[in-house]
Order: sequence, then structure tokens, then C-alpha cells
Amino acid sequence: MAGKTAGSKAQKIGWIGMGRMGYAMASRLLGAKCDVTVWNRTRSKAEPLAKEGAKIAKSLPELAACDIVFTMVSTTADLKQVLFDKGGLLSGRKRPKVVIDCSSISDDGSAEVRAQCEALGVGYLCAPVSGNGKVAKAGLLWVVASGPQKLFRLAEPYLKMFGRGATYVGGGELARVWKIAHNTMFGVIIQSLCEITILAEKAGIPRHVFLDSINNSVLGSMYTRYKTPALVNLDFSVTFTPKLLLKDMDLGLGAARKYGVQMPTAATTRECVQNTVGRGYDDVDFSVLLLELAKAAGMELKPEKVKVSDGLVPR
Repeated sequence: MAGKTAGSKAQKIGWIGMGRMGYAMASRLLGAKCDVTVWNRTRSKAEPLAKEGAKIAKSLPELAACDIVFTMVSTTADLKQVLFDKGGLLSGRKRPKVVIDCSSISDDGSAEVRAQCEALGVGYLCAPVSGNGKVAKAGLLWVVASGPQKLFRLAEPYLKMFGRGATYVGGGELARVWKIAHNTMFGVIIQSLCEITILAEKAGIPRHVFLDSINNSVLGSMYTRYKTPALVNLDFSVTFTPKLLLKDMDLGLGAARKYGVQMPTAATTRECVQNTVGRGYDDVDFSVLLLELAKAAGMELKPEKVKVSDGLVPR
């Protein structure tokens, strides 16, 4: 039955964070008929979910009555604030069984959060995802989790509701390392995809023709497909900003230093992303990198005004 784990009663679910990803993921749980209570610092961002069956919490401690609370916030500092500060989720005597954090934060920061949660008798599972808000809405996310395996077994049916499935990679903060590696690759691929697209266009191949052929080649992926409409029609409606990508590239290079791994391609990409941030691109998608590469090639791009698919067929 929807909303139930195998052999157990339905769990009460709490959700903290109504950004693009958090909203779409909470909506997936509601679509599966889960009992979900949501909270967001700006209440108005959470209220539309009431039409889908969500309860809207007035304060974080209200979520302490839930069995499982998911968090999806921007930084380690944000996560610590909503969990441990005065008036935070874990600031009272009543606490959930487990906190499942889906944010993109460092493994060191996550380890600090884990230690504080476990000291309070609360289980903690890392569960970052692959995909953006559009991918989440289409039900095509993939979740990677780490922490106590028994918590993964408890959470797995809910993690699978977000999309195509979930992978358990081990204990501690290994899922954070996975997410850092994943998002570093995000940056490297979009930089490379923009570079070759500019090369092809300057030589005379229209962007939509070139990208369609790439998407149908051995190099095509869900990622190249769902970025294609933005690159073809220069619609940089935000899914993930250059500043957030820069944060993740820095996390990737920090992990490389920690583990003694060379990442020269990622280092070069990081500087290109920094340049884009420095140019003042704020509330736009990071695929705006295309415009900076075009300028460097002496080109002024125009939208091709061609209808192209993003490849995201909802599940």
C-alpha cells in the first residue's frame, strides 16, 4: 500500500525545505498518499502543497511528532540551524526517529550533524539525489544513501517514491562523497557540452541539429537531453544557479585535496564557473556558461526558436 514500508505501519513524514527540489520531492510523497507535514521558513512557499494533501506546520517542533523527517536545504549551516538552534526540530524533548538529509553538503559537515543527532538519540541518514527540480517532478531522480543500513531499509520505500530507485553505498558519509563527485561531474560535463556546442555552431552547424545528434550518439544522456532546450533557445530559467555550482565545484576540489586525488579538469572548470559568477549571473541556470564561451569566441548567440524535447517523460 502507498505510504507503507514492507511489514510495517505507515510512517508519518515531515519535510523541511521548499526550494525547487524540496517542493517537487515532497509532492512525490503526497502523490503516493503519504502522510506528510511540511515546513518552510517562508510559509507561502509551502502552502500550495496543502492542495495536494500536505499539512503545513507553523513551527519546526511540530514536525518532531513525525517518524521520519526529510531535510533539503542549501548549506551545512542551514541544516544545523533547522535541526539544533532554539526552536529547531530537535530542540525539544519530543523527536523523530530519523532525520534524512537530501542536501548537498560536505562530508565533514555531515559527520558533525550525524554526531549531534545520534547524541540526541535520533537516527541520521544521508540521501542526496541525482537530478534537478524538473527531474524530480518527472519522477526520474536517483537516490544514493549512507548511514546505518537498518535506517536505509526503513527509508527505502520512501526514497524509491522520488523516482527510479535508490542505492545504499555504505556507512557514515559515503553518500556525501558520491554527491560531491556527482556534482563535480555535472560542472565538467556542462562546461564541455557548451564548449563543443560553440565549436560546432561557429563551424556552421545549428545548435539544435548538433545537440540532437549528440543526444542520439553514444555520448547522449538524460543530462545532455534535459539541458538541450536551454542551450538551443537560450532559456536559462533557473534550475541550478552558477553560485550553487561553484559551491559544489569547491566541495569537489576540497575532497580531492583531502583524499590526495588529482582533478585538473575539474579545477579548470571551476575557474570558468567562477568567471560566470563574477559576471553577475545570479538567478539563472548554470548553462548560461554557453553565453560566456560564445563571447570568448567572438559570437553573439540568438535563440533558435526550435521546439526540442528535454527527454523527461514522467513516471
